[in-house]
Amino acid sequence: MCPSLRNILESLIFVSLDPLTLEKMKGVLPEFSEQKIIKALEELEADYSADNRGIQISKSAGGYLFSTRPDLDKWVTQLLRAERKSKLSPAALETLSTIAYHQPMTLAEISAMRGVDASHSLKTLLQKKLVKITGRKKGPGKPLIYRTSEKFLAYFGLDSLKDLPSQAEIEKILSEEKIPE
Repeated sequence: MCPSLRNILESLIFVSLDPLTLEKMKGVLPEFSEQKIIKALEELEADYSADNRGIQISKSAGGYLFSTRPDLDKWVTQLLRAERKSKLSPAALETLSTIAYHQPMTLAEISAMRGVDASHSLKTLLQKKLVKITGRKKGPGKPLIYRTSEKFLAYFGLDSLKDLPSQAEIEKILSEEKIPE
């Protein structure tokens, strides 16, 4: 079954990082005429405004994007403030990826792999419950052992650690040419 043009446009607007212009839509959808695309866009806009949803399709900067309804701004602003506080620093992300790919690990192992003291980043990750303590390593000092948590999986939209990209996949992504805009 082929998806409808409206569903395709809804998906494209949803994933677009910038307002999606008609020109970009035509470039992605050469099998559809400009008139059909415009008609589908109008229908999609009407659907979103008629259903009294929390989001709407707006025209901005010569393109289309999803936005929240203005009357819901109070709650959206509260969430954005809370989320802004919860973003991870580059050091915390590096620490988290080190743990994710090499777990279980001790603080000394994490710091050695990163080449810097990871205690501050690790504390942040523990506070955000992205990492958990799973025991102590047998040996001198009995250091704590760290692993990623279930919240880590949810945070990154993973079902399991097996869903992490492999080293080969990462190398392939890094070697590919930049996607044209």
